[in-house]
Amino acid sequence: MRELGIGLIGTGFMGRAHALAFRNVSAAFELPFTLRLAALADADSIRAQTCATAWGFEQAYGDWQRLIDDPKVNLIAITTPNHLHYPMAMAAIAAGKPVYCEKPLAVNLQQATAMHRAARDAGVVTRVGYNYQHNPIIGLARALIHSGGLGEIISFQGEFSEDFMADPASPWSWRCEAEHAGGALADLGSHLLGMARYLLGDIEAVCADTQTVHRQRPATAGSEEQRRIAVDDQVHALLRFASGARGTFSSSWLKHGYKNHLSFEISGTMGTLAFDQERLNELRLYRVGQDGFQRLLAGPDLPGYAAFSPAPGHQLGYNELKTLEVHELIMAVAGLGAAGTDFEQALAVERLATAIRQAAREQRWVDVREV
Repeated sequence: MRELGIGLIGTGFMGRAHALAFRNVSAAFELPFTLRLAALADADSIRAQTCATAWGFEQAYGDWQRLIDDPKVNLIAITTPNHLHYPMAMAAIAAGKPVYCEKPLAVNLQQATAMHRAARDAGVVTRVGYNYQHNPIIGLARALIHSGGLGEIISFQGEFSEDFMADPASPWSWRCEAEHAGGALADLGSHLLGMARYLLGDIEAVCADTQTVHRQRPATAGSEEQRRIAVDDQVHALLRFASGARGTFSSSWLKHGYKNHLSFEISGTMGTLAFDQERLNELRLYRVGQDGFQRLLAGPDLPGYAAFSPAPGHQLGYNELKTLEVHELIMAVAGLGAAGTDFEQALAVERLATAIRQAAREQRWVDVREV
């Protein structure tokens, strides 16, 4: 077995999730590499050292470029604010190292396109953190759809809502700046767009409306100084799939009571399938002729589940999904698999998000090929 040195940039919520996944994947799966937690970087060098020590990384850096240049680092994981994805990924690609980048891929379509082209030309493996698609129960949903179990798919109704920005007194953060983030559409909606494409294929046209509800927020917690907000708080869209199916899409970070409400209902000529990430280990399935919906629980018969539990109904969680994503990343680096969202597929999500913004701005249907 060869050794694969992991370099992690960022120490926030997602940085911790990546660190846990890289630590856990060796216990859950037989890998083609021995993993080495080689280096961790954060702009705060003291925090970098604290997290490196706590999470088991050998080296800490206050400069991310030094991490990329470190010869012990063979794979770069990027978990920073969105506007840093582009320079970090491009530097990693230039160094010939595989890149595992959190979503959304970039802050605009031009950056995302350049990242995809650079990775393609360099021949490096890329993956993007659309971890919800790695849920074993989502694999079951996709199999049911693709096997024709719902008949011809005619309808998709999707929503991803949370309430972490619902309080207008919640302070400004980097998520509130278009140059750094992209609002609820980028933060939450990109996951739902990726999920819709994963389950039902390409979306060819969109019509949309976006809204900024809270147009200013305190500069810091409790501050009387207000900062202007220009990103969307909520977005609603109509979708036309290349298959002929029609869909609705909505995303909000203002919806009180919801914590991780990535949900969808998919209807076909022979049945309906429903899912909610807040109950991530189950599907609701109705087939013509049934007396009501059937509840399907995840279990070890589904690929990936048995790596964590031998019994059905024992529940996987968010970090297990991240571990499943990292497993597929490592297999791809070893040339042993192609599962997961790469830069090309993530670019398609960015194109969709751009089309939605254009449709909302121009108040018309936009063919995604125009973008």
